[in-house]
Amino acid sequence: MSKKFDVVVIGAGPAGYVAAIRAAQHGLSTACVDAWQNPDGMSVFGGTCLNAGCIPSKALLESSEFYHRARVEFADHGIGVGKLELDLAVMQARKADIVRELCGGIGGLLKANGVTGLHGRGRLLPDKKVEYTPHDGKPELLEAEHVILATGSMPVELPAAPFDGERIVDSQSALEFDAVPKRLGVIGGGVIGLELGSVWQRLGAEVTVLEAMDTFLFMVDGQVAREAQRQFKQQGLDIRLGAMVRATEQIDDGIILKYDDEQGAHEITVDKVVVAVGRRPVTDGLLDPLAGVDVTARGFVEVDDECRTTALNVWAIGDVVRGPMLAHKGSEEGVMVADLIAGDINEMNYDVIPSVIYTSPEIAWVGKTEEELRQANIEYKSGVFNFAASGRAKAMNQAAGLVKILADAGTDRILGVHICGPLAGELIGEAVLAMEFQASTEDLQRTIHGHPTLTEAIHEAALAVDGRAIHAINR
Repeated sequence: MSKKFDVVVIGAGPAGYVAAIRAAQHGLSTACVDAWQNPDGMSVFGGTCLNAGCIPSKALLESSEFYHRARVEFADHGIGVGKLELDLAVMQARKADIVRELCGGIGGLLKANGVTGLHGRGRLLPDKKVEYTPHDGKPELLEAEHVILATGSMPVELPAAPFDGERIVDSQSALEFDAVPKRLGVIGGGVIGLELGSVWQRLGAEVTVLEAMDTFLFMVDGQVAREAQRQFKQQGLDIRLGAMVRATEQIDDGIILKYDDEQGAHEITVDKVVVAVGRRPVTDGLLDPLAGVDVTARGFVEVDDECRTTALNVWAIGDVVRGPMLAHKGSEEGVMVADLIAGDINEMNYDVIPSVIYTSPEIAWVGKTEEELRQANIEYKSGVFNFAASGRAKAMNQAAGLVKILADAGTDRILGVHICGPLAGELIGEAVLAMEFQASTEDLQRTIHGHPTLTEAIHEAALAVDGRAIHAINR
């Protein structure tokens, strides 16, 4: 006998659980199916983000930043710490506690909102039916008026560096090391590779990042990317661009990474390798061939601007569809879809989705880069303010980096904001809000910012767009 719901969501990551909660808030009977199991066999909600991505990585980034600052910066503040010791087991336990608490919180939120949470696998059948298979039981049939696919993504494996779970690992396993590797190789110099490389470099590893692209952080504004690269080099991250890994060879005392660049063939020996070359959507086994949902050659579920699939009343959101693989993008798609199902009007502004890299300094951006504007032949003006002139940043001993604002030359409307510096991930929120309301740089210029704050850097960059910066020389 089947169970009937208004909405069945497959996946309980940031896209899925948010969609389920929002649907339930509309008074729709909702079930949320999720297959995640931790290494200890425990079934939990939260998906990759809470269990093996955003949250645990930020916990280790925070802890490793404290350790780094205690080692190299506290003396500047007149703070002596004596003999500094690293207890990685305690650090990892703290991370696990944070993950456990937040995952439990998701389960509590689902229950409090009346969502039926189901641990196990979901598979879409024809006519909006879902085959639900508990981890420890037989398949059951769920019927729904609407089905939302939110199965997320998983790390891409390189043929030249296949995962072995010990020496060559994915981003999830790289968060679980029980000892700091002396020599760490990171394949991929994107968001995940830089964050993981930063964690272990701060804790004492010699980190070499091999990036196949010739351009560092190609998706970031060039000026900001160059500033970030300079800072990472000063910190000791060895970033090698144009490095195509062609093979790995395991030897007694480590792994030989073989790669090619424009100078020829090279080899380095490391103790562990983290492969962070991207992620792919999780659609294997998700769709019955007769379900009517089209999938691209790369495995993404095809959707329109409102996340409708090619099957009636079947929707897809988050990493499993086009667009950036960002938790907050998936969450907002979940809200949009639940609202549309309930008959409300909602649309997403994909032009103002912020991105953040949680290194030190942090990197955050929203909107167009200078390179994109040039390519599109859009006339623009720009303003830059360096954190070196920020009193708050100086007091924090984090005065590296800059804020850059790009605006339309004719209308003054803000087209992009790019930040490399302290708490950039928090500062970018002001820029996102400004762009959501189609603000001009004059709007930011006339907005009073507290003093001394980091947000004054945004104010000054807005002033610099028109050559009116107060605390920097206008050029």
